[in-house]
Amino acid sequence: MAKSLIIVESPAKARTIKKILGKGYQVLPSMGHVKDLPKSRLGVDVEKGFVPTYIVIRDRKKVLSEILDASRSAKTVYLAPDPDREGEAIAWHIAEAIRADGTKRRKGKKKEASKPPVEIRRVLLHEITKKGVTQGMADPRSLDRNKFDSQQARRILDRIVGYSLSPLLWKKVRRGLSAGRVQSVAVKIIQEREKEIAAFVPEEYWSLTARFAGSVPPEFTAKLVEAGEKK
Repeated sequence: MAKSLIIVESPAKARTIKKILGKGYQVLPSMGHVKDLPKSRLGVDVEKGFVPTYIVIRDRKKVLSEILDASRSAKTVYLAPDPDREGEAIAWHIAEAIRADGTKRRKGKKKEASKPPVEIRRVLLHEITKKGVTQGMADPRSLDRNKFDSQQARRILDRIVGYSLSPLLWKKVRRGLSAGRVQSVAVKIIQEREKEIAAFVPEEYWSLTARFAGSVPPEFTAKLVEAGEKK
């Protein structure tokens, strides 16, 4: 009997989920992202809609191969990386790889031609407990294109900014420095604040408070707020 395949990010989660669900499920870790933009080039076509080109991460090739191998005999594949946009991107890339592998096998082998594509579902696990896993598995859903696109936009922006500015930093400052979409802006804010601090001219300032007693009680306290036209 074919088992259902569950993909999570870490080996520790895989072991825990396997203990919770028991027989009938094979649980494998993806070890994080399996695909990313190439390190050797920009990997984003800025002239044609900023289309990214993803490649399998070198030390994830074996992991992805094991996932594809297991998916070929699975009844259903449940993609359960973290329920954030990074997890959605991991799930999306694995789903693409499984579908591409299935299409290739159906075209290349007669006995695979009549085999229907494996069902792929997204599972959101908000906690790795018996209750959390049971609830997540009971509510599988489709992959979230919008969430994947948000991760993809962030990754593309990071790459364009970093790939453009880092070489300039190496040339003008020193090698090894990096520039990023967030850190570059943060450094700019810090630099502007440092300028304000350096340009600050201290002025003498007094806070005057007095207690008054008139001919008729009670006494009262007053604070000097303005003298003439000066505060």
